[in-house]
Amino acid sequence: MTDQAPKRTPEPSGVDLARVALRAAKEAARARGDAAQQKKQARRGGGLRSGARADGRDPMALGAAINRLITERGWEAPAAVGGVMGRWPEIVGENVAKHCVPEKYDEDERVLVVRCDSTAWATNLRLLAPQLVARLNEDLGHGRVRMIKVLGPGGPARRYGPLRAPGSTGPGDTYG
Repeated sequence: MTDQAPKRTPEPSGVDLARVALRAAKEAARARGDAAQQKKQARRGGGLRSGARADGRDPMALGAAINRLITERGWEAPAAVGGVMGRWPEIVGENVAKHCVPEKYDEDERVLVVRCDSTAWATNLRLLAPQLVARLNEDLGHGRVRMIKVLGPGGPARRYGPLRAPGSTGPGDTYG
């Protein structure tokens, strides 16, 4: 058997080291250039520009954007009724508005629910309901409100505590 020494690769000389360093520097510069180019395009909007004519990418006023969103989503009726709830004192008058507050609107049933602070005001509003429905439909468009459901004042809050009988249904509970 012959003893052969493993072949060794020669150590890189100064010229070879310079070539390797130059290649690494070029690759690093190219990577920095690509990153800078990507940043520049991102600032410009991906390289796309809006021309002189109006475009869907152009900025718009907040009111116009909200109106567009309402139209696209089909929220015209709920938004209109929400506007009525904000203008309630103008529609029904200050005196009625002090005692009666709109709570919610059921779009499917077209019913506006109004809560009054006393039974007397609830009765008064029930008598005024046909005129209010007509006034609301005049403002919102025909058929938006079919009926006004008038609720009286809520009952007292349930009190839970150590003297409460388990299973009782509240102040109207009896021993029977």
